[in-house]
Amino acid sequence: MKRNLSPLALAFFASALLYSCGNKEGAPQGAMMGGPVPVNTYTVMQERVVGTDTYPGTVVPLSEVELRPQVSGYITQIFVKDGQRVTKGQKLYEIDRTKYQAAYNQAQAQVRSAQANLNRVQKDLERYENLAKQDAIARQRVDYARADVETARAQVAVARSQVASAATDLGYSIINAPFSGTIGISQVRVGSQVSPGQTLLNTISSDGPTAVDFVINETELPRFNRLQQGKQPDSLFTLSFSDGSTYPHTGKLSAIDRAIGTQTGTITVRVSFPNPDRQLVSGMTVSVNVLNQDIGQQITLPFKAVTEQLGEYFVYKVQGDSVQQQNIQLGTRFQDKIVAREGLNAGDVIVVEGIQKLRQGAKVQVGAAPAAGPAAGAR
Repeated sequence: MKRNLSPLALAFFASALLYSCGNKEGAPQGAMMGGPVPVNTYTVMQERVVGTDTYPGTVVPLSEVELRPQVSGYITQIFVKDGQRVTKGQKLYEIDRTKYQAAYNQAQAQVRSAQANLNRVQKDLERYENLAKQDAIARQRVDYARADVETARAQVAVARSQVASAATDLGYSIINAPFSGTIGISQVRVGSQVSPGQTLLNTISSDGPTAVDFVINETELPRFNRLQQGKQPDSLFTLSFSDGSTYPHTGKLSAIDRAIGTQTGTITVRVSFPNPDRQLVSGMTVSVNVLNQDIGQQITLPFKAVTEQLGEYFVYKVQGDSVQQQNIQLGTRFQDKIVAREGLNAGDVIVVEGIQKLRQGAKVQVGAAPAAGPAAGAR
């Protein structure tokens, strides 16, 4: 069955067909021709940077001792309060001394008894020797007397050693501070039963210079070895507390552990800090800030300009009306910027906006560059 179209319908159909074809040809034409990509740029500049690397650290007293008894018994006295500062030699705890005092007194009495016996046999020997000169006694009796003297001397030595042992135990019944510092919270009370080496009485920590331990990767070890061997700047090591405040004193690298962990590939570094106000407390977690090589005037750029690909970092550098990928070596990041240690020079123009649309050699249409920010301290 045929249908006849009116001239008006034919004209409308032809117009729609032409418009549709025009759009299909016009829309992709611009994309295929690869017109310039609109971008914003930034002129690379030098600015003063204080670069730091930050590591989690733990406060470790240079001297810390667990106080444990060396004799058994009941705690009869505690001479200090929890958390008190103590001085070297100060009395801290007393263990029941009754049996140790009795043992000491008995040992001394045994020494006196052994000494009296020695004096007796020595006099006997002298008499026997005089009689032997007159042939008034058998030589065998003199030999027996000499043996008695040697036995008595040995008994005196044994008795004296027992006195020393008893005196040691008696001394151990008083626990004194091994050095000046701060004592912790007592783990026992008066009347508690304690055993040698088993019961923890308390812990004492020194209040003087304090250490902070932190862990570095083995790749950083050569750098820290150089720091240890060379002259260290005064501000090389600083501390930050968990509330964001900064410790007012700087530290010195004092030790690097003897070996790298085979499982972790890390090694412990120790930095010592003065602690006059006792702000650094044993076990405290702090942030150790270490000045790195990005100190002074450095090439900086906005971090958003950096693209990472297969572990390498690059930026798009504007050359004329096109861009080239430029590999760079990154340094310290601070605020919204980062240091470029290699790959860029002051005055280079790089793309900071529109990067996602770019490729090597792409044509660009440069817009207004964002203003360069003031110099800032690195983190």
